[in-house]
Amino acid sequence: MNIIVPMAGMGKRMRPHTLTVPKPLVAVAGKPIVQHLVEDIAAMCTEKIDEVAFIIGDFGQETEARLLDIAASIGAKGKIFYQTEALGTAHAVHCAKECLKGNIIVAFADTIFRADFKLDASKDGVIWVSKVENPKQFGVVLVDEQNQIREFIEKPQEFISDLAIIGIYYFNDGENLCKEIEYLLDNDIKDKGEYQLTNALENMKNKGLRFEPGKVDEWLDCGNKNATVFTNQRVLEIKAGSASIDPSVKVENSVIIPPVYIAKGTEIINSVVGPHVSLGESCRVEHTLINNSIVQQEAHLESANISNSMLGRNSVVKGRARDLSVSDYSTIED
Repeated sequence: MNIIVPMAGMGKRMRPHTLTVPKPLVAVAGKPIVQHLVEDIAAMCTEKIDEVAFIIGDFGQETEARLLDIAASIGAKGKIFYQTEALGTAHAVHCAKECLKGNIIVAFADTIFRADFKLDASKDGVIWVSKVENPKQFGVVLVDEQNQIREFIEKPQEFISDLAIIGIYYFNDGENLCKEIEYLLDNDIKDKGEYQLTNALENMKNKGLRFEPGKVDEWLDCGNKNATVFTNQRVLEIKAGSASIDPSVKVENSVIIPPVYIAKGTEIINSVVGPHVSLGESCRVEHTLINNSIVQQEAHLESANISNSMLGRNSVVKGRARDLSVSDYSTIED
């Protein structure tokens, strides 16, 4: 089994937090988004994961090394591929064509999901979906009475279905998927100006392959600051459940309200931290109230009241109550 992880997007909706770090490597509840995704997929697979192919932009050697480490953490070989132009979802998957073989899972790296099942690898394909209020922003599926997918539609502007494709797909024949994508590329078949994976799926279905919808218990988006803060809250509740605090953390005259994640080297002095707070490595929190927030490594908070916020690494925030979205190496003082 191989996992294909397209993640070359610029993450514009998550700026300023993606100016120095690719969105899939933004930490949520102590781990990069893409690491949660890969680990959750590995947990639902009954087969060994052989390779994890990451399709990226020009993210730099440090990011590439971190991605290879994530693959190694589940016992797989990591491979790096590049998408230099934003030409659509099908084009992104095709960038890792040498890994499109045998059983594969394609998972776009801007989502975290919660599910309690094991993958049935005997199926032709499984497309994971979730009900949404506004399907215009998503690819959607129509399902028949036998719970088979009847039609794939990319971002319908009129209501057709509210079952949105969440960006996780299983195929029992990766070579076949590769051929269908190459047909789109060779014949310049685009939808809304890009090569869409839904078009390849529709062609495969029309040739007799049977795709079933997979249901997740919860689909957590990381598309913007507020969504990511909420995802941090839910992941802490689901995976931590209580206080996950490194033994090296110094807590002096302070109150910790679970669930929280507090990384090594952090100091908390005369403060109240939590609930739903993630603090990266070597943060310093003094005379501060903070809840429902994500703080990246080496940030310094002093005499602040912070909620529903994301603070970048090495940022400094001092004074009064705020709802903040602060980039790396920024300073905010009263």
